[in-house]
Amino acid sequence: MRVRFHLPDFAEHFRFNLVFLAMLENCPQYFRQGVEIASFYGVFPPSLWNGGRTVGGVCDENFVRTVVKTFNSKGIPLRFTFTNPVLKEEHLSDPFCNMVMRIADNGLNEAIVNSPVLEQYIRENYPSYKLTSSTCKRITDPERLSEELEKNYHIVVLDYDFNNKFDILEKLPHKDRIEILANACCDPGCKMRQEHYRLIGEQMIYYNQHLREHPGKPFNINDYTDDNITNKIKCGCRERTLYQTIGLSTHVSPDAIWNKYAPMGFEQFKLEGRTASIMYLVECYMYYMVKPEFRDEARMMFYYNLESNGVVRIDKR
Repeated sequence: MRVRFHLPDFAEHFRFNLVFLAMLENCPQYFRQGVEIASFYGVFPPSLWNGGRTVGGVCDENFVRTVVKTFNSKGIPLRFTFTNPVLKEEHLSDPFCNMVMRIADNGLNEAIVNSPVLEQYIRENYPSYKLTSSTCKRITDPERLSEELEKNYHIVVLDYDFNNKFDILEKLPHKDRIEILANACCDPGCKMRQEHYRLIGEQMIYYNQHLREHPGKPFNINDYTDDNITNKIKCGCRERTLYQTIGLSTHVSPDAIWNKYAPMGFEQFKLEGRTASIMYLVECYMYYMVKPEFRDEARMMFYYNLESNGVVRIDKR
């Protein structure tokens, strides 16, 4: 049985994930059967192509090279969340994103795509990247989902409103290529989800514009648009703790992963948390990947080693 997790975030949580990976390698007795790290996903800020979450900060080329080399040397791909839905042709030449793509262009790394214009650009200019179809596409029709699974994608991320709808899940083809977001914090059936993705994409574009035009000056979205993006994307869902998501109909428990999903043929699972606190991520990793009887011991060991190794922080601007 393989249970492959896609974890956040290779840049902001670089040291955090290295410490966790070391614990997985050195203390296999703590972990549930078949746990594997399929990828670490996210972006190097500032990435104009980023979507799904607003990610601020700045990192340089040396940091990019270090992170790519560190995780790739362990055989683990980086998977770039290039899911900004409002990209235009003019954004494809972004120097920073293309620099990252060139550095990581070694046949191992991957990209999550949403925008057709960016997907075509990556396929033409960086054909060695495996591509993932993003949940940001909001495909909620089972027939459309089945069609998406027949396209040339390495993985298709399920819209999490399908989670726990086993009458639909059992009929889907290519279950080993379907990725399930287990700990979604968003309200099930949220009517604003796609609009929020659009507004976050616009915010990323304005943020990159600000860094070019006013380096060193604090970013204020209201300097660039009258659309009041900040208020429109405010949502209490993001403040939910892991244990508050358990009551949602979209929640996938670890027991369900091992007792229902994996036996059906599903093996790809995503844990969200790119902009989450370290405490949230520790609880999330312990909950999903560590055996219940070892969680307290593993948590203590993890915190101890995390403190000993220090945590790398992105330069926030």
